Amino acid sequence: MITRSLIAGSIFMLLAVPAIAKDEPAAESGENLMVKTGQRISVEYTLTLDDGTVADSNVGSAALVYVQGARRILPALEDALLGLKVGDSKTVVLSPADGYGEIDPELYHDVAPGMIPEESRVVAATLTGEDKEGNRREVRIHEVHEHWIVLDFNHPMAGRTLEFEVKILAIEDPSLPDDSN
Repeated sequence: MITRSLIAGSIFMLLAVPAIAKDEPAAESGENLMVKTGQRISVEYTLTLDDGTVADSNVGSAALVYVQGARRILPALEDALLGLKVGDSKTVVLSPADGYGEIDPELYHDVAPGMIPEESRVVAATLTGEDKEGNRREVRIHEVHEHWIVLDFNHPMAGRTLEFEVKILAIEDPSLPDDSN
């Protein structure tokens, strides 16, 4: 089962922090601009997985805001949005290679059951830990056996085809004067 917190923490770990798009007149919000490198882009999106499950959506809530070219969202998704204008919508389908990669069998590791809290020794349970550098990382319980547990360190979306339905809500060109002051 995919939870919203898993999506926010993992799928969009490459996405910029969502922010509410400003209510501005159309010309100031980039009506005549096209998405290009260096611009601040506000989008509405829905992410659907290859099995038809809606994994995440911000429709009806805060826009996702990112800087085009900063590679804070999936690079293939970012590239697919180039040239769009405010109000444009686009469906972008990303293969696993363009999303979070294929499932890597080398990222499955056996551990002793005592290393896992008893209440979490369930297939598909998600655990959070830290690596040696202090980076937080989520892992999933893949298999549970009497004398060992198999952990899956692959990204939760590894091996999945991702379909993004994206609408451009605003484009801010940093070269234009800021009239918000």
